[in-house]
Parts: sequence; structure tokens; C-alpha cells
Amino acid sequence: MTLAAFGRQSISACERADLLLVRWCARSARPRLFRASAIAISWMGNGWIYPALGSSCLVLGGPRALAVIWAGALNATILHCVYPPLKRWMSRPRPFQKAPDLKSLLAALDEHSFPSGHAMTLTGGLVPIVLVFPEALSICLVLWAAMAWARLAAAHHYPSDVLAGSGLGMLVSYPVSSLSLSFGALIVSLFGGA
Repeated sequence: MTLAAFGRQSISACERADLLLVRWCARSARPRLFRASAIAISWMGNGWIYPALGSSCLVLGGPRALAVIWAGALNATILHCVYPPLKRWMSRPRPFQKAPDLKSLLAALDEHSFPSGHAMTLTGGLVPIVLVFPEALSICLVLWAAMAWARLAAAHHYPSDVLAGSGLGMLVSYPVSSLSLSFGALIVSLFGGA
């Protein structure tokens, strides 16, 4: 077997595993409550979750939350500059487009599947929260897992899309948040006492 043939066979096996997990999540969303949850969580990921996260940070964290909100907004801006060309270049069909047995639970925001913009943006928003409020890690992990499940249950993404989106979100947001939060702390220390 050639290396190229081995590579194609490995990719094919990964695609089958991806589709198997999408089907499992889609079946888990058949009961009305779970279907409604998958739709609501996906819809919140269209942008509506971020004002709620920012407001929660302000209520629970006070003025420290302003740096978190700034870092999250900066992350989202940078990520959304990189994300659309990458998605067009990859041009991966969504699971509901590839497998006739899968039905989309709601309208897709764009045509392609890879990477998941919902997972990417949520990761970009959660990283500065965890950096400033480490006690929020478990809640952030639950939010991330709920979004990952919802995107698979809606048949809009494969697990590899979600992992790639989250990886991209982490790759950009960790250094950007660290620098942004450090710079914010420096500004406060320089001008805060005046």
C-alpha cells in the first residue's frame, strides 16, 4: 500500500467516525425537549450568547469584567477575519448536505461546515473569562460542551469541525487575551491611581 493510499484510507475512516458521532448526536435530539435545546443553543451561538456572557461577567466580576469583554471582542474580531476565507477554502459540505438521513434542525448561517464558527467564537469568548475568573472554568466547559453537542445534533457540523473551530479559537484567543489583559492591567496600574 502506498503512503497516499494509506492517507486516503485514514481520512475515509475519520470521516466515517465523524459521521457516526453526528448521527448519534442527531438521534439524541429527537425528543422534543432535546431538539428544542439544540435549536436554542445553536441560535444563541449566532451571537446572542455574548451579551449574556458580558452582562454576567459585569454582574459577577465588576470592573475586571471590562477587560474580559474587550479581550473577547478583540478575539472575535480577529477570528472573524481569518474564519470566512478558511471556510470557503475548505468548502466542506455540512453533514445534512452529505447524508440524506440527517435533517438540519435550523437554517445554516453559511454554506460550509469546516471549521465551526460557533465553537471558534465561543472559545474566543470563554478564554478571557477563564483567564480572569479561573473559578468559571467548569461553567465554561459546560457551555462549550453544550454548544458542541448542539452543532452536531443540528447536523450542521462534524466533531472535527468543532475541534478545529475550538483549536483555532484557542490558538488566536489565548495569546491575544493574555496580551490584552496584561496591557489593560498595565494601563490601570499607570493611570489608575491618578
